[in-house]
Order: sequence, then structure tokens, then C-alpha cells
Amino acid sequence: MKLLLHACCGPCSAGCLGGLAEEGIEPVLFWYNPNIHPWTEYRSRRDCLEVLAREEGLELLKIDEYGLRLFLGGLNTVETGGDSGAGRCNYCYRLRLEKTAEAARQGNFDCFSTTLLISPYQRHEDIKKTGEDLAVRYGVPFFYRDFRPLFRAGQENARGRGFYMQKYCGCIFSEEERYTR
Repeated sequence: MKLLLHACCGPCSAGCLGGLAEEGIEPVLFWYNPNIHPWTEYRSRRDCLEVLAREEGLELLKIDEYGLRLFLGGLNTVETGGDSGAGRCNYCYRLRLEKTAEAARQGNFDCFSTTLLISPYQRHEDIKKTGEDLAVRYGVPFFYRDFRPLFRAGQENARGRGFYMQKYCGCIFSEEERYTR
């Protein structure tokens, strides 16, 4: 199976790789994360993923575009505040997964997925629905797995390897929430 795996960061990717290996799947990693801010955070996560890909001997496709203006410009149409943040999160999932589905179609992949499915802090059902909707639109199946049971082991693996460990999901709103809660 030829799987294009959207990768949000090295630690989440490391956790998912173990689960995929159990199924005999070696994915191609895909970096596209215009939601991550500021630039230093974006660079740290990208560079860590490059190290993981090199250490694991995996192919890494990148659309290496720091997307501050793109990300913020798209937020004009969604509700960004409040306690839930659902509007901005769903916008973020769609932005990244749509580019992944498009790349999967162009690269003749059998399916696509995302490492976001490992995080207990993400809106799992929203990610799944977004992936399934985009699968229909792009004609490439969404490979769904609930990787959350692998989260802690993946984090421990990443710490043991000296990977950069982020403290928030990536967007400037989540960074603000981290410091104001």
C-alpha cells in the first residue's frame, strides 16, 4: 500500500510509524503546515521531522512554505475565538488535509492520512470527517486509524531520541491559550 502521511511534527510521526509498521506499511511523509507559528516554531518542527525521516529511512515530501499570511487570511471566514475553537481547528484540518489529498492524487498514492490522528488533544472526529470528505472530492481513500493509544509511547520515543517537543498545537491562537490558561 502506498500511503501519503501528512506529518505535523516528529514526535507525532514517530508514534504513528510504530502502528503502521505493525501493519507492514512504510508511508511517505508529507510536510505541509502553514498553520504553525511563529517562524522559529515552524522551523523547529520541520527540522525535527527531517531528522526523523532520515533516521527511519523514509521519503519526505515537503511543501515548505511558512504560511502566516495564508493561514490568517483564511481565518476571515471562521470563528476563531471562544472556548471551543472548532471553526479555526476545522479550517486548519481542511487546509492541511486538502493539500495532502491533492498531493496523494498527483503522486498516484493508494490513500492518505495524517499524524494528527495520534493526538488526544485534537478533534479526532472532525479530522476523520474532513479526511473522508476530501477522499470523495479527490478520489483517493482516506486511511483512517485511531492512533491515540500510541500517543504516550510515541512521546517517550521522541524524548528518548532528543526530538524537539512542542508545547502547543501550532497556531498562534493555541500558543496564546497555552500561556493564558
